[in-house]
Amino acid sequence: MDRQRAMKLLKETGALLEGHFLLSSGNHSSYYVQCALLLSFPSAAVEFMRDIADNISEGDIDTIASPAIGGIVVAYEVARLIGKRAIFLEREHGDMRLRRGFTIRKGERVHIVEDVITTGGSVLEIKDVIEKSGGLVSGFSSIINRSGDRFRVKEPFYFCVEMTLPVYPPDTCPLCKEGLPLVKPGSRATTSR
Repeated sequence: MDRQRAMKLLKETGALLEGHFLLSSGNHSSYYVQCALLLSFPSAAVEFMRDIADNISEGDIDTIASPAIGGIVVAYEVARLIGKRAIFLEREHGDMRLRRGFTIRKGERVHIVEDVITTGGSVLEIKDVIEKSGGLVSGFSSIINRSGDRFRVKEPFYFCVEMTLPVYPPDTCPLCKEGLPLVKPGSRATTSR
């Protein structure tokens, strides 16, 4: 996907947020991508899923898998576009698991998708579950790649747009020094520092 088009869609849907954000890592950033807002506009979101579908080798795929919750819509739409099955894995007692009757057959070829890959932790957990179930991971795809060099896999990895957003440790965050309110994405609560 053309980066200019991707950024336009992220901004138009309100998915690219600017401010002072507390990331799940504990670090801070002046930008945050809330893909749920993109996915709430199907006509915009489908452009990203079509891009993923066009750039993966569907002949090597039996199933599209994703982590719950962020990747569910991505998996569903990519699978629909290429005529494959879609499943999602979810956490149970802290571990990623196949639930709700989903199974993986021995030798089943699975492509893993996600909305945003930052460290890749969730998709690597899914890979482990799939392989322990006898499946084969054929590749990974995401709408946004924020990983830099942190997500390294031997399988093909396709992403629609790569974003390098500033990240600051809390003790050296320039936004904290400016006194900007700290917001935890996904919630309305703000915390001040």
